[in-house]
Amino acid sequence: MSSRSHLLNDRTAETYRRSLTAGVERVAQRIARADRPFTGITPAQLAPVVSDVNLEEPLGDPAAALEELEKVYLRDAVYFHHPRYLAHLNCPVVIPAVLGEAVLSAVNSSLDTWDQSAGGTLIERRLIKWTTDRIGFGRASDGIFTSGGTQSNLQALLLARDEACRLAEKNSTTPLRKPEILPRLRILTSECSHFSVEKAATLLGLGPEAVLTVPCDRNRRMRTSALAAELERCESEDLVVMAVVATAGTTDFGSIDPLPEIADLCERAGTWMHVDAAYGCGLLVSRRRHLLDGIERADSVTVDYHKSFFQPVSSSAVLVRDETTLRHVTYHADYLNPARAAENSIPNQVDKSIQTTRRFDALKLWLTLRIMGADGIGELFDEVVDRTADAWRLLSEDPRFEVVTRPQLSTLVFRYVPHPAEGTALIDEVNLHAREALFASGEAVVASTVVDGSHYLKFTLLNPETSLSDIAAVLDLIAEHAGRHLTEQHGLPGRTDPSAAQSAGRAGGAALRHTQSGPELSRRAG
Repeated sequence: MSSRSHLLNDRTAETYRRSLTAGVERVAQRIARADRPFTGITPAQLAPVVSDVNLEEPLGDPAAALEELEKVYLRDAVYFHHPRYLAHLNCPVVIPAVLGEAVLSAVNSSLDTWDQSAGGTLIERRLIKWTTDRIGFGRASDGIFTSGGTQSNLQALLLARDEACRLAEKNSTTPLRKPEILPRLRILTSECSHFSVEKAATLLGLGPEAVLTVPCDRNRRMRTSALAAELERCESEDLVVMAVVATAGTTDFGSIDPLPEIADLCERAGTWMHVDAAYGCGLLVSRRRHLLDGIERADSVTVDYHKSFFQPVSSSAVLVRDETTLRHVTYHADYLNPARAAENSIPNQVDKSIQTTRRFDALKLWLTLRIMGADGIGELFDEVVDRTADAWRLLSEDPRFEVVTRPQLSTLVFRYVPHPAEGTALIDEVNLHAREALFASGEAVVASTVVDGSHYLKFTLLNPETSLSDIAAVLDLIAEHAGRHLTEQHGLPGRTDPSAAQSAGRAGGAALRHTQSGPELSRRAG
C-alpha cells in the first residue's frame, strides 16, 4: 500500500470511514467492559511492552495497529467515565463534544487566520461572546480559546503585566523604561491558588518571588482584610501590584474567594483583577450562578470547559472585559496576518493569542450547546455538586475520617484517622499507603494533597454517575487498606468497625433512588 493511500482526501474517504468506525467500535467495547477505573499496572510492567514496539517497522494495517494499541494503551488507560474515579479535575465527556472532536480532527482547521478556518473563526468568536455574556462582561469584551487553565492564566497575567507597565510609564514624572518597572511588579493571590500563577510569574521574567500569597480563612477563601493590608504595604514600599488573582474553585478545596470584596479593593487600588475560574466556570450554567457574583467586575477570567463543561481535553479560554488589552499579544507577520488584514476587518484570531497554530477546540463546545443546551450542562454540574454535599455529610458522620472544610463545589479533602490517634507521622503514613494501595488495586482512584503540612486524601467529583453508594464503598476500601497497614506494619488495630459510611451510603442511595428516575444508582450500589 502506498503512502498516499493514507492521506485523507476524496479518494480515501471510504478508508477513513472504515478505519474510524473500527477505532470507535474498539473504544466503545473497552468503555462498556470497564469494571474499574484502572487495572493497577505499574510503570515497570508497562514500560517494556511499549519499548518492545519497533517504530521502524510499521504494521501497515489499521486493524493490527488497533490490536497493538489495546496492549500499550487502551487496556491500561485510566478511565474517567468510571464512577469510582474520584481523583483529579478530569470529567467524563459528553458525546456531542466527542463528535466535535472527530470532526475537527478530520477537517484539521487551524484557528490562527481566517484563510485557514473561515467559519471556525466565527464559531469561536460567537462562543467567546456567549461566555462573556454569561460572565456579565459588556460589549467591549473579548477573549480567545487556549490549551488550558495554565495557558489562560499566563496570558491574563501577561496582559496585566503590560498594562501595569503602560500605566507606570504614563503616570511617571520622569521617563521610565519597562526593565526599570519589572522588578517592582507584584502579583497577589491566595495561599490556595493554582501553582500556574507562580509559573506564569517566572515565564514573564518576574520570578516566583514576585508572587505574594495572601492567607485564607478556615473555609480556604482569601481573607480580604489580609489582601487590603498587603495592597497598602506594597504601595508604601513603592511596589506595583500588577494583578490580584482571585480563585473561583481552588483545585484542592473547590473554594471560591469573596469576589465582590476583592473587586472593591482592586477598584480602589487601580489594580487588575483576574479570576481563575478554571474549575468553577461550570457555575455559569448552574442554578448556583450566584456563587460567581462579582466575576463580572474582573479584568480577565480563566475558564476550563474541559473541567466542568464535560468537554474533552483541551478546551479552555481566557476572557477580558476590555478587548483593547489584547493588543499586548498582537504581532503582525507579512506572510500570516499583515496589518492590512485588520484594516480590512479580516478576523484573524492569532491577533489575540499567544499561540499561532491552534486547534478548533471551540467546535466541541458548539456542538454540545447545539445538541444539549447550556441548561443540560448545568444540570450535570449541579448534580455532582449536590452529590458532594451528600458525601460531606457522610464523611462528617463517619468516626474513621476527618474532613477539612465544607465544600462549595465538588471537592472533598479528608483523611483516615487511626483510633486512638497515633501522631501526625503515622497518620500521614497510613493515608499515603491507603491511596497507593487503592490505586494499585485499580478498584478506585483518589488523589492526595498536603494541608498545613499533613497528608490528606481528596475526592474530586465530576461524574454524575458516581452515587453515594460508590463513595461509601471507596471510603470502606480506604479504611480497609489503612487498617491492614496499621496491623501488619505497626501491630495496631485499624478502625474497621461497621462504618457510618456503609449505613449512610445505603440510606443515601435509597433516598437518591427515591428522588431520581432510572436504575443507575441502584445498579451501582456499593
